[in-house]
Parts: sequence; structure tokens; C-alpha cells
Amino acid sequence: MNIGVLLSGSGVYDGSEIQESVSVLIALDELGVEVTCLAPDAAQHHVVNHLTGEEMEPERNIRIESARIARGEVSSLSDVDPVSLDGLVIPGGFGAAKNLCTWAFDGPNASVRDDVKSLIRSLVEAGTPIAALCVAPVVVAKAMEGTDVHPTLTLGTHAGQSPYDIDGFHQGIESVGAVPVACELGDIVVDEANKIITSPCYMMEASPAKILAGVRKACKKLVELASN
Repeated sequence: MNIGVLLSGSGVYDGSEIQESVSVLIALDELGVEVTCLAPDAAQHHVVNHLTGEEMEPERNIRIESARIARGEVSSLSDVDPVSLDGLVIPGGFGAAKNLCTWAFDGPNASVRDDVKSLIRSLVEAGTPIAALCVAPVVVAKAMEGTDVHPTLTLGTHAGQSPYDIDGFHQGIESVGAVPVACELGDIVVDEANKIITSPCYMMEASPAKILAGVRKACKKLVELASN
């Protein structure tokens, strides 16, 4: 079984959230599946100094930065045939909302990279399961906008502690055709009909151990769906 992990850089503020991404790699390794890390071979929207939160130079490449997480083994998204994947995990981090789509800047009016949209739609149409973590469900929601698929997704719950406006995110994905559902940290939401799993991760206040627990649940369910 070959599970793809779609990365968007390296670092929470301008790429993939590293703790979530590493948790995914650990969880999939524990499940004994093959992993293919992939990323767009293109420039990041910007680069953020993770000490100060300020933008910095020079420009960086999404795939090259993703290779930091993948230990150098990351394929260009354009070279990966969706048919070769039995499932896909999309970790969160602002890169999902800045480099895979533009939700961080445009909200529900965001655009999605054509190659990312094509991958997600191809997998959903084929019945290949997808797990989207943290903020990554906005990428799935936008990718499926305008289709007959209305995925059930979560970005967390306002009932728990969060640095983000969870209700605002849920209203946003609902406006583009998704069905939002509240979900506690460490738990998952499963859209059985469309084979899409979502988990809040760092959309909520969390520790690395709690992130890993939720990611393990999401990856276990992904592999179960991929096996059926």
C-alpha cells in the first residue's frame, strides 16, 4: 500500500506544520505502509522568520523546503500519478493555506493550485481516501467546490481552546459547499461516503503528544478505508 503525504514547505508559518507532518510519517510507518512524500515544485508564497514572525528573504521553493521533513525524498507533485496512490494525507500548517491554496489571504474566495485541485478531485472521484489535518480541510473544500461532492469536514470546535476562529472557518467552508462538523482535539471526523477524514490538530491548543494521538487515529482510519 502506497500512501502519499502532500507537503507544502517546512515550518508552521509558511509551510507544513513539522510536528503534524512527522506525526503522520510515524503513524504511517507504524501501520507498515509505503509512503510517498510529494510537493509542488514551485516558489512559496513567502518566507517567514519563525523567531520573529516577520517576512524574510530570499525566496524558497516548496519542494526543496519539504525535503527537510522528508529527509530528501520528496517527489514533485507533477510527477506523481494519482493512480499510484492508495491514499493521501495533507498535514496542516499555514503552507496549506498559502502555498497549496490562498485561503490565508482570500478566505472562501481562495484559489487552489491547479495541480493540487486535480490530485484531490482525481482521488475523490476514484474513491481513494484522503486525510486532511489542521487547516488542510480548507484545501479539500475549495478543491471540491462546484462539484456534486459536499465533503463533511472539521477544523475543530469553539467548545475547546483555540487560537483561531473555528466558527468562522466552518462558516467559510460551508459557503463553498462543504458540511462543517465540530470535533474535539485528538478525535477525527469521517465522511464515509467520500472517504475523507479530518482532524483538528493544531487548530486547537495542543501538545505534540495530543497531536500524535489524533494523527494516529486519522492514519489508521485512512489505511482501513484504503484496504476496503
